[in-house]
Amino acid sequence: MTHQEQLHADQTLIESTLRTCFSTREPRSDLYDAMQYSLLAGGKRLRPVLVLESCRMCGGNPAAALPFACAIEMVHTYSLIHDDLPCMDDDDLRRGQPTNHKVYGEATAVLAGDGLLTAAFEMMLETKELPQDRILAAAACLAQAAGGRGMVGGQALDMAGEGHALSLTEIEELQRLKTGSLLSAAAEMGCLLAGGTAEQQAGLAKYAKRLGLAFQIRDDILDVEGDSATLGKPVGSDARSEKTTFVTLKGLKGCQDLVEQLTQEAIDALATLPDSQFLCWLAQTLAARNK
Repeated sequence: MTHQEQLHADQTLIESTLRTCFSTREPRSDLYDAMQYSLLAGGKRLRPVLVLESCRMCGGNPAAALPFACAIEMVHTYSLIHDDLPCMDDDDLRRGQPTNHKVYGEATAVLAGDGLLTAAFEMMLETKELPQDRILAAAACLAQAAGGRGMVGGQALDMAGEGHALSLTEIEELQRLKTGSLLSAAAEMGCLLAGGTAEQQAGLAKYAKRLGLAFQIRDDILDVEGDSATLGKPVGSDARSEKTTFVTLKGLKGCQDLVEQLTQEAIDALATLPDSQFLCWLAQTLAARNK
């Protein structure tokens, strides 16, 4: 199987599992419709793929890690719903479709995000196929990455930075938390679920942190030179919000050089890990993406 075929297989498995997550839930007005609307709106499924592939790399069973892969996608999706709200980034499009609050209203969008966040932990903690200590370690890893010490903290810095000039150190810290935390958690969770070593976990965490920063810088580039039809969302939103970005500080050429450097550092972090070819290929593929 080629790397592209493996990626497609992972994405297909994740997609089919996500479609069943709320299929048997009792009606709660349009709450579950709103949750599924954003959860099933597409996307790269990068974070759940990292959970499955890091688990496989560390000798674990990816099928047993699937609930955790779906859980981290729920957390990511909740963050997107809330980011798009008028009180945050006030975006009308996400993945080529109207944002959640444009379809269901602001109150339901908030509740849909809340519902996805709590459903993620419900799904992980109901798992029976793995040792309890691994389940708890993976859930704790995601909790820390998603909260004030991670993604939510990064979003707070992002909002506070609007209209202010930020230094390179400040923007790196912001993105390390907002984007990098969940990516790092995804890679570490797979290792924890497989019963991997501390050295494996550290290597995967370093890989994911470099990958996350390269991913965000590529996003900043695409916000300047991409097009809405390809991206499925408006371009130029950073400039309109007066946000300091990597492009603001480094320019397009400097940003592209930095993406290449960080991608190589991500690959180098996997040098001592077994069977790392897929994750190396994934880093290179993401560095060259146009959406």
